[in-house]
Amino acid sequence: MMKFSSLLVFFFIFPIAFAQLRVGFYSQSCPQAETIVRNLVRQRFGADPTVTAALLRMHFHDCFVKGCDASLLIDSTTSEKTAGPNGSVREFDLIDRIKAQLETACPSTVSCADIVTLATRDSVALAGGPSYSIPTGRRDGLVSNRADVGLPGPTISVSGAVSFFTNKGLNAFDAVALLGAHTVGVGNCGLFNDRITSFQGTGRPDPSMDPALVSRLRNTCANSASAALDQSTPLRFDNQFFKQIRKKRGVLQVDQRLATDRLTRGIVARYANNNAFFKRQFVRAMVKMGAVDVLTGRAGQIRRNCRRFN
Repeated sequence: MMKFSSLLVFFFIFPIAFAQLRVGFYSQSCPQAETIVRNLVRQRFGADPTVTAALLRMHFHDCFVKGCDASLLIDSTTSEKTAGPNGSVREFDLIDRIKAQLETACPSTVSCADIVTLATRDSVALAGGPSYSIPTGRRDGLVSNRADVGLPGPTISVSGAVSFFTNKGLNAFDAVALLGAHTVGVGNCGLFNDRITSFQGTGRPDPSMDPALVSRLRNTCANSASAALDQSTPLRFDNQFFKQIRKKRGVLQVDQRLATDRLTRGIVARYANNNAFFKRQFVRAMVKMGAVDVLTGRAGQIRRNCRRFN
């Protein structure tokens, strides 16, 4: 039922894209494609389970800048990869390894954009998240410019965050579900340091943060450059993130605001109270996000090397 409802929503929201993106796009041209991706992601997850957070970040940052076209993967002194918000994106080597195997099996067939989409899907399932079908058939972009990157930061208002998603055809339920990916996320201490030291120059921590969390994060950041955004089950894809922010345990400011802002607090409560509902909504949001401004048909190209245009 989860897979059917996800595709039904996708069809009505993105009818044009759906006409060319489809589940099993490579079933004839490269039938082993999804298995190759899944096996290499599983191997990497076994070595480092934080790969889930890394791939989610990569997928989000790619899709929300000129669409899901793998433009983030391009190596250049002026490419998207060099923009500030993308400095923490990693696992490009994993994408390279997957691409190399796919090129051996099916030369010039599977796009880098689809590799990122499939790898992200598989990593979520490995972390305990939902297993779902995702339409494929994306093509790789021909443009990657640092100047095009305009991603929101951790202090954005809830209305600003929701607007960022709605401008791409998603809704508030999608926005909150996708931010729920922070359940396996990691944040650099610099992104929330003021919340645990001198919030807005007051000389005191952010009053909206649980004092016990303030103390824990201070200890963590004294010994590490980053901290888990879900302090309860940091490597498990579940709804604990929403339960935590309702207890004033949101690490990033925007996360904490989700629990109290009138636009999103009801959605947060529903996700916190029903893990299965959160996971269903997350699948729907991922399918919709994966269709944002995609290239299909003869548009773009199928890169032979994900880091370079052909």
